[in-house]
Amino acid sequence: MQKKWSYKNYEIKEGLKPGSTTFRYFFVVSEKGMKKSNYCVWIKDDALSRFDQSKNFDTIISSQRENWGKWIKEKIDGQDFQNRALKFDKTGETEINLSEMNEHVTMD
Repeated sequence: MQKKWSYKNYEIKEGLKPGSTTFRYFFVVSEKGMKKSNYCVWIKDDALSRFDQSKNFDTIISSQRENWGKWIKEKIDGQDFQNRALKFDKTGETEINLSEMNEHVTMD
């Protein structure tokens, strides 16, 4: 994970999935050293240009991190600690419960 920050009593670590050629940006929320949940921003290849014409991951992250951080804070405020992905594709944006996905998104 590349960055750490705190919100309320939680520590959030975030970063791109190492070595991935697809855009998967993870947030790991922990409380007192115990992992509570994983959240993922998953941008399908067909939607990358919506965020940056050159499809540069670093540019996308720097322009969107604040919005994604708000999403994480809303989940914490709502005590929603289910593993979730915010998936962007050519048709739009969908929030998915990761445990219900056929196509799993893992941090490994």
